[in-house]
Amino acid sequence: MTTNTPAATAAAIPTVRPQNPNFSSGPCAKRPGWSLDALKDAPLGRSHRAKVGKTKLKAAIDKTREVLGVPADYRIGIVPASDTGAVEMALWSLLGARPITMLAWESFGSGWITDVVKQLKLDATVIEAPYGELPDLAKVDTDTDVVFTWNGTTSGVRVPNGDWIKADRQGLTICDATSAAFAMDLPWDKLDVTTFSWQKVLGGEGAHGVLILSPRAVERLESYKPAWPLPKIFRMTKGGKLIEGIFVGETINTPSMLCVEDYIDALDWAASIGGGKGLIKRSEANFAALQAWVDKTDWVENLAGDAAVRSCTSVCLKIVDPWFAGLDKDAQAGVPKAIASLLEKQGIAYDINGYRDAPAGLRIWCGATVETSDVEALTGWLDWAFAQVKAELVSKAA
Repeated sequence: MTTNTPAATAAAIPTVRPQNPNFSSGPCAKRPGWSLDALKDAPLGRSHRAKVGKTKLKAAIDKTREVLGVPADYRIGIVPASDTGAVEMALWSLLGARPITMLAWESFGSGWITDVVKQLKLDATVIEAPYGELPDLAKVDTDTDVVFTWNGTTSGVRVPNGDWIKADRQGLTICDATSAAFAMDLPWDKLDVTTFSWQKVLGGEGAHGVLILSPRAVERLESYKPAWPLPKIFRMTKGGKLIEGIFVGETINTPSMLCVEDYIDALDWAASIGGGKGLIKRSEANFAALQAWVDKTDWVENLAGDAAVRSCTSVCLKIVDPWFAGLDKDAQAGVPKAIASLLEKQGIAYDINGYRDAPAGLRIWCGATVETSDVEALTGWLDWAFAQVKAELVSKAA
């Protein structure tokens, strides 16, 4: 790292502004060129059970399969309550038949541990790592049912690949892929349950989740009945057989057809730029632009120390300036908050403060709907904002 960053002294206000200041990690920026006109064909005021509604929902499922490259024998369903609802459906419906391993390295993975251990009251092997790190995945027994996040949205740490998952595993892999799907290569042969929300990488509207089941997961659903009652919105079988309608557009509860139309629009855009590979390329380019700035900046570093596990979507940064290290914990938490507030007031970047449970720092979304030129423009403003906040706090302390 060099020490010639503008933040080391007085930073001049940058002249280039991001065209789109939306760097939130969810809901995320809309696709380039999006406008409300994209939703003009939404069947508003119509039942989702009518032919037009079912057709739209089926189209969303089919386009999801195409863009993500989901195998033909995997089921894809649109379910309630965003990614959280999709994960809960899997946990409550599938766990309890085999030993369980829970993995966590950030807040959402920790939340799934709470649900399984304290709510479902199941015995589980719990393997955790601190923010910024991964546990030793080679030691995970995939003959147990394994629950994990592919990308830690609040830690900026992702699973690098699926090599640690056995092809002939006896257990199911249940993967929360909400900030990974559409931006990272997911090995479908290693994933039995995959969940995400389209509000992340595709910038869709909230409240809807997607649940993808492998044939092995379907077999578990049809052969295993949990010891606890299942709420209606979690039920995926009837009479011991999968409710196939869920996976062709007959949703469990009423979806927003406006949100579905928005998702279809995002999927069509994705297809127009090269599908899944095109989306991954855009996310990686955005991350590379931000990382190039981090590498030459002395006041900030990645929360994830190992480059192999750094997220290309929810990029989490920590402040390492010696002045910052000398502050107490409360004062440290106030610095990234002040940077985020200053940039929001300038209309430069919205929602970039780190997650409330994560170490104090910044979190910048680099998913596919963000333009690389906006990431590049943002970096100069980050230097400027840090210099402003530091100067103000130093002055107050003097």
